[in-house]
Amino acid sequence: MTKLREGDPWMPADEYGKSLKGLGINLLVQEMDRALAFQTDVLGAEVVYADPDFAVLRGYGAEWMLHADHTYSDHPLKGSLGGELPRGIGVEIRLHGCDPDAAQERARERGEVVLAGAMDKPHGLREAYLIDPDGYVWVADVPLD
Repeated sequence: MTKLREGDPWMPADEYGKSLKGLGINLLVQEMDRALAFQTDVLGAEVVYADPDFAVLRGYGAEWMLHADHTYSDHPLKGSLGGELPRGIGVEIRLHGCDPDAAQERARERGEVVLAGAMDKPHGLREAYLIDPDGYVWVADVPLD
């Protein structure tokens, strides 16, 4: 993962990962500053944290994340960031608290696409990337012990 941030993040990645609950949205963005301006100026979101790589925004009872494209160097969705694929393919719909092992098994039983099987990640979560029949990427995740 390539990072442009200098210094320490606002909190350790594993600590933030373990704090997530409910539905989570992570948007891939080409330019962090432009994305933050839209989020705050157009949507009225509050910036909880932002650096050149990552941002957390809050508004309307929800919290969501932005990741800069360059941070996805080793990510399963990296291939979706170029070419002729629609930009929105980089959206991850995250279900925090959904067992990734059980979800991937159910997906395989139904013949659905498992983009990346369940694995422990350095940001404190075990997660699996699943593609639904309409092409949406759902990420089932639980905190690591």
